[in-house]
Amino acid sequence: MKIELKEIPIREVFNGYINNNEEGVIGYGGKLNIRPKYQREFVYKDKQRDSVIETVNKNFPLNVMYWVKNENETYEVLDGQQRTISICEYVDGSYSLNSLYIHNLTDVEKDQILDYKLMVYFCEGNDKEKLDWFKTINIAGEKLYDQELRNAIYTGTWLTDAKRHFSKSNCPAYNIGNDYLTGSPIRQDYLETAISWLSDEKIEHYMAVNQHKPNANELWLYFQSILNWIKVVFPKYRKEMKGVSYGILYNEFKNKEFDSIKIENEITELMQDEDVTKKSGIYSYVLTRNEKFLNIRTFTDKNKREAYEKQKGICVKCNDHFELNEMEADHITPWHEGGKTNSLNCQMLCKQDNRTKSGK
Repeated sequence: MKIELKEIPIREVFNGYINNNEEGVIGYGGKLNIRPKYQREFVYKDKQRDSVIETVNKNFPLNVMYWVKNENETYEVLDGQQRTISICEYVDGSYSLNSLYIHNLTDVEKDQILDYKLMVYFCEGNDKEKLDWFKTINIAGEKLYDQELRNAIYTGTWLTDAKRHFSKSNCPAYNIGNDYLTGSPIRQDYLETAISWLSDEKIEHYMAVNQHKPNANELWLYFQSILNWIKVVFPKYRKEMKGVSYGILYNEFKNKEFDSIKIENEITELMQDEDVTKKSGIYSYVLTRNEKFLNIRTFTDKNKREAYEKQKGICVKCNDHFELNEMEADHITPWHEGGKTNSLNCQMLCKQDNRTKSGK
């Protein structure tokens, strides 16, 4: 891969600057793609953004940037998007620093900013070389998440359409799914989650197969189906519903009929059950009946000691004697039959009998 270091004044980078959230960000006389399809949205916080301009004002060096040269004599920012947009947005008058917009500065101060030279490595190579280099240089700074790296590898028509649905600040997926999903669209969390659910966690394989398809309709329709299904099965919204693995539940139970009223009554009871320590797990439990989702409260050391002394160290199943550390606490009346996690409902079993009883 060919790499050449050049000094590019800010005024040249800003020349022809356009920031269109839907179409992208360009500069350098229309020849520089500042935010290629595989890059993330602008994520710098105000403090980070201001720090860039303060560095320029003091004429201190910024970290080097990397541009890739394309065959048609255009370029794309491989590393440095956040800094470049911070600079261009300031020069464009979109925000102020210390209550001073660029139009409040003297001509000398403006020229000092516009004449500041950015250190840019120009890189030439094939797609694989560019993407490998992209991964390497992004180890530092604003670290890329897994889905952002996948976007770099599988960029294409499918990804462009998928990001339209899942990767904007107020994208359609956010508008219908924000109450149910965790993470951020611009960090690609929504896109990653949707692909993971549809592909049974085979995200790379799914993106590879679909990379050059004209649209992401399959994924978007699937996601909408999940949200509609949630609202039918669980019509009453609670904050505990955020972050549940709904895609996994949908894939398994989408064709099964449920009594939503009966489910809601059970959810109401479980929400009030002090033994259920993970309330969000209730939504998976009422469909799967798997208690692991609930994190049922365990017996305290005091409960265990009381039961052990009462039994005189004798396992109630095999009638053999064991030390306390050789035994495990068990519900006399199972939790799902109404048994509570307290000393009155605690018995001590040897580890072998307890695990046999629990089906472990």
